[in-house]
Amino acid sequence: MKEDLLHFIWRCDKLQGRPLTTTTSQNIVIKRPGTLNQGSGPDFFNALIEVGGQLWAGNIEMHLKSSDWYAHHHESDDNYDNVVLHVVWEDDITIFRKDGSQIETLELKNHVDPALLTKYQELFNHFNPSFINCERDFPQFDSLRVHSFLDRLYLERLEQKSKLIFSLLKASNNDWEGTLFVLLAKSFGTKVNGDFFFYRAKSLSFSIIRKECHDLLTLESLFFGHFGLLVEKDCTDGYFLKLKKEYQYLTRKYELPSNYDRPEFFGLRPSNFPTLRLSQLAQLFYQQKHLFSLLMEQKQLKNIYELFNVGASDYWDDHFTFGKLSRKSKKRLTKKFIDLLVINAVIPLKFCYSQYIGQDWSNHLISMVSEVKSESNSIIANFEALGSGTANALESQAKIQLYTQYCSKNKCLNCALGMHLLNRNT
Repeated sequence: MKEDLLHFIWRCDKLQGRPLTTTTSQNIVIKRPGTLNQGSGPDFFNALIEVGGQLWAGNIEMHLKSSDWYAHHHESDDNYDNVVLHVVWEDDITIFRKDGSQIETLELKNHVDPALLTKYQELFNHFNPSFINCERDFPQFDSLRVHSFLDRLYLERLEQKSKLIFSLLKASNNDWEGTLFVLLAKSFGTKVNGDFFFYRAKSLSFSIIRKECHDLLTLESLFFGHFGLLVEKDCTDGYFLKLKKEYQYLTRKYELPSNYDRPEFFGLRPSNFPTLRLSQLAQLFYQQKHLFSLLMEQKQLKNIYELFNVGASDYWDDHFTFGKLSRKSKKRLTKKFIDLLVINAVIPLKFCYSQYIGQDWSNHLISMVSEVKSESNSIIANFEALGSGTANALESQAKIQLYTQYCSKNKCLNCALGMHLLNRNT
């Protein structure tokens, strides 16, 4: 058993109609259960309860055992001074506030419907799921209920991504164009080099890109050098040497460090080699001088695709790495890759910018992401194996959020679908 079961019992009125008393035999009437706290501090804020005929307004704290109050050092924490009721599964010790006053305790183990406990045990303990706890029940969920929850999950995922974006903005003094560059760099790095590209992009002042974006060779040399691809000493390729010479000039001009780790090539398809992705990224910022403003103005997805209609420079038509010829082909951004840029960079940044200017673009963003094709990964494949089709990127992003933030962490009682299962006939 976990504390989230106690939260579920409390906030879903599973105690209504039952005579409740504290461990000191004081009658309890729950007037208002309060609001679940997702952060630090007591579990429920602003509750209203009647204890022994006295009305109390304050906070509720919950534990499996009363002694957890001391195990968590709440007796010395000012945040818990306004706790008016301690709700526990088992009362094993009397607890006191910092000022020495006793806190009334409600012990739940004799007040909960056995049918609810059976359902809870079935959800977590009755078999070994191959994917998620409710996989046997998932195909039977009402489609309207599922889709309504997916919309909420997608907005929750945007909120989660916005924390990173606002931290980048704070670090860059609200440079939205620079923040866009960092987000795009992470996506251009793909799964293998995403974190490396993100780190390197953060360490490059976007003011330099603004100054140098009018010359493609200079911009490419800046990107290739800063991201660690111009460190080979034995390469005699003419284009490589030209870029290296230009980057040496840039390092003196802007006092840039010159020693970097290299991005990974191993395990990547040639189309995702960092050489090609950095050339494409350079082309993007060379062709679109005010990319952030242009993206924020676009209401139609097709216009965003047009902005990202770029390819690597001509040298890469017959190369994947420096000095090694390959079969000639244009290395342009594919629609599938642009979809990932829209999902992971453009729409999250639009979401944050709308909050910044005090507008609600939620419906517009939901409409836009609903036009984007679903991602393909193991999480989506597993949901589809349960009979849950994924129509678009909104649903794939929402299912990733559902799995990573709820299913994989066994937070079924914080999930609308898990709560529905426990609410049935209890």
